[in-house]
Amino acid sequence: MDGNRHPSRRVLPARRFWLLATTIAGIGAAAFFVAPNLAPNAALFAGAAHAQNLSQEAQKLPQRPVGFADIVAKVKPAVISVRVKIDKPADSSFGGGEDQDLPPGLQRFFRRFGMPTPNFGEGGHQIITGQGSGFFITADGYAVTNNHVVQNAENVQVTTDDGKTHSAKVIGTDPRTDLALIKVDGKDFPYVKLSDATPRIGDWVLAVGNPFGLGGTVTAGIVSARGRDIGAGPYDDFIQIDAPVNKGNSGGPTFDVDGNVIGVNTAIFSPSGGSVGIAFAIPADTVKSVISQLRDKGSVTRGWIGVQIQPVTPDIADSLGLKKASGALVSEPQPNSPAAKAGIESGDVITSVDGNPVADARELARRIGTMAPGTAIKLGVVHQGQEKTLALTLGTLPNEHQASNQQDHTAAPDETAKLGLTLAPSGKVAGVEGNGVVVTALDPNSVAADHGFQVGDVILDVGGKSVTNPADVRKQVADARKEGKHALLFRVKSSEGTRFVALPLGNA
Repeated sequence: MDGNRHPSRRVLPARRFWLLATTIAGIGAAAFFVAPNLAPNAALFAGAAHAQNLSQEAQKLPQRPVGFADIVAKVKPAVISVRVKIDKPADSSFGGGEDQDLPPGLQRFFRRFGMPTPNFGEGGHQIITGQGSGFFITADGYAVTNNHVVQNAENVQVTTDDGKTHSAKVIGTDPRTDLALIKVDGKDFPYVKLSDATPRIGDWVLAVGNPFGLGGTVTAGIVSARGRDIGAGPYDDFIQIDAPVNKGNSGGPTFDVDGNVIGVNTAIFSPSGGSVGIAFAIPADTVKSVISQLRDKGSVTRGWIGVQIQPVTPDIADSLGLKKASGALVSEPQPNSPAAKAGIESGDVITSVDGNPVADARELARRIGTMAPGTAIKLGVVHQGQEKTLALTLGTLPNEHQASNQQDHTAAPDETAKLGLTLAPSGKVAGVEGNGVVVTALDPNSVAADHGFQVGDVILDVGGKSVTNPADVRKQVADARKEGKHALLFRVKSSEGTRFVALPLGNA
């Protein structure tokens, strides 16, 4: 969103791709006629026959038009330009402070495009303006755009494909998926349909929107991946496309070749701020779920079980004795949450929901988030190496949910030093409250540093046993080595919450 350059991009015409395919098929057919004269033997005859069969099969494939003009003529009238304006005191935040809320990696590499931009007016006020895209989904003026385009906007205007300008009202927004529903008074607006089908990798797509404020611009590309996690939130499930999209395309639709919306453009990968051919769209099925709730009640409610979770890495799976690295590891159940009431504990691995396997922590978050509060579910859980099923009723995800942040033994004195850790009891470190052992120093070239340990982290338990002093940690490490374990599980609390870390032991 920060780039002001308009990089030119030479897009190879779609026709050339189709001509290339035709040429290859033609070569295969020619080989059938030439081969018998060059080397009349059974092997070559068999190869030639196979080439002819491939050519015949290719001719049976569904034929698509060489260009996209007919599709564009059909869908373009439903796409709108969205402009917002906010007048705020100079010390006010705008757009929810979205740039500040992004992880550092996203601040550097991902640019939101279409976010309001502040200018300072008289009296120390910020005159915040922004532009993006959107599209009508009903004839009576309901339209979809991005949350970051209209968030906190006091004035929203849309411009339709015929050049007419209308005032719009924000019906509701959902920051977690970056979607918003707006409404324009009127009727008989041209509108488009959200796709019922999941796009395939390699399918043609068209992005229509308002890049750089130009309005009504169309670019073509293909679906290059699905299920992308770009670190924007727990519900990341983006479609990656290579159709060029730029600042101002945010909130605009991506269409399939049948004219159905497969996704809403929301982010691009861009070191420069302009398109480098990698864009991300929110899938149509997510849009349907969110928009229906925004239309009915102006907000989105999601199911909630109340656990802090993390992925199961191969090292963690090995330390827990799991057969494969899958499921979601519970690093901390929240007090009085549905999960805590059902008996889920730190170190448990959630492996299924209602009998359906859970691949990873992200999938668990998405699946629970699509369910309505009050839904009764059954979770498959591995607890201390034993599989069991727990029943619980989903709570409601809080609007601003924050994850919650617990005698000497003889052992070799250098076990933790080998890992790169210098430790002290929490009670002897100023500013640290509660139980555990504090990391007071860290070797930057150690295995602990490589796995994310930082000075100030508090180790709560090691190998499933709580620790209160460095000797406890040393004993657990030594015992694990004697048992031949390759990794040992640490539960660690930091300023970012509580997590599990599997530290490889090896010969460190």
